[in-house]
Amino acid sequence: MVVALQQTLVVPLLPEFATASGVSNTTASWLVTSTLLTGAVATPLIGRLADMYGKRAMMLACLAVMIVGCLIAATSQSFLLLVLGRSMQGFATALLPVGISIMRDVLPPEKLSGAVALMSATLGIGGMVGMPLAGVLSAHWGLSSLFWVTGAVGLVVLIALPFVLPESAVKTRGRFDFLGAIILTVAMTALLLAISKGTEWGWGSPVTLGLIVVGVGLLGSWIPWELRTSAPLVDLRTSVRAPILVSNICAVLLGFAMFISALAATQELQLPVESGYGLGLSASAAGLAMTPGGLLMIGLAAVSPKVTRRWGAKITLAAGALVIAFGYLLRVVLTPTLLSISLGAAVVSAGVSFALAAMPTLITESAPLDQTASANSVNSLLRSVGTSTGSAVAAAILASSTVMIGAAAVPALHSFEVLYSIGMGVSVVAAIVTLSVRVDSPAPAHRTTLSEAAKQAEATELG
Repeated sequence: MVVALQQTLVVPLLPEFATASGVSNTTASWLVTSTLLTGAVATPLIGRLADMYGKRAMMLACLAVMIVGCLIAATSQSFLLLVLGRSMQGFATALLPVGISIMRDVLPPEKLSGAVALMSATLGIGGMVGMPLAGVLSAHWGLSSLFWVTGAVGLVVLIALPFVLPESAVKTRGRFDFLGAIILTVAMTALLLAISKGTEWGWGSPVTLGLIVVGVGLLGSWIPWELRTSAPLVDLRTSVRAPILVSNICAVLLGFAMFISALAATQELQLPVESGYGLGLSASAAGLAMTPGGLLMIGLAAVSPKVTRRWGAKITLAAGALVIAFGYLLRVVLTPTLLSISLGAAVVSAGVSFALAAMPTLITESAPLDQTASANSVNSLLRSVGTSTGSAVAAAILASSTVMIGAAAVPALHSFEVLYSIGMGVSVVAAIVTLSVRVDSPAPAHRTTLSEAAKQAEATELG
């Protein structure tokens, strides 16, 4: 929930931050972009370090960096310091995949899918709560209260974590791949920056094209390096195992679809009533209209593990993708009203609940025990690629067809319909990909608990 709050609290208040900092709305968007970039790039590095030096230790490190970032953002007197604080808050993104991976070490196998589903649901809940909470906090205590509150919650978690969570006894040996980490960091920063800012800078601009060329070129050199080195940052051979490959492909596709729903729904709810299809709601009211989706995710957190145990994570993931597609279908065919928009968003959230629970379950049950954190972190990185791409595509489509309301240009109804149709198509493709690939049940050797892993580690040392 802390991770989701960090990502969503600032979004509805970007115009207020722009005014308070004396910058343009375009410049203020760096408060979101910086957090996204840091989180996406840091996550696979933190995942590898967690496998090597301990998952709890890296969770504590991420929380500490996030709290310092909140303190900097809350007390900053300049926009650059505010962006620096937001960048440091992006380290919290790594908490989700590392947290999921440590569940494999401390929980019996029969409880793993339920725990993953619950943690994934809390991510959605935090995302839904973030927008209305942002309006309440800023209205009563100012913009800095957003960072004081999230920093305080992070501090409570930081203090409690050592008392409630044992350190994992499962650690991988070898050295950290510094060269691979540098190449991947520069490559993903370049690509994500181009995707995030391509609409603003122009997709044919030298800066955007240059970043894409650099990113693709570096990835082209990173892949053979990871295959050659004895201690890779990401074990690409593990990543092509059917369950992990399916989950990673779906991470990109469904990350794209997930982001479109929240972005388009809140925009549609806030459009002027004069447009004929907008509802003229405030940012806080629009966030409250999305609350049913968050509540639905809470309820389904208990359902998706049962589906997974009965039919497997593969079927759960495919079902989630099809439910997302159905939610978009409702958005296309129903006339825009408060009920229809909230209903469509809630159905999409239901599908997201199943998908977010199934993807890490597929990975956690299939990855080698000493690579669980890094495998989940790569999945999280690819989901960030999907959400960044979804943001760029949504911005381009909504800007491509507009109508004038007074002196302001707002997205036409047709552009929303096109966007929802794309979301539906991408979700269907994710379901087809999932169902078309054979996913075998994981070997019993992969279902090792913490106590068993400790015995294995002790035996290895004695050997």
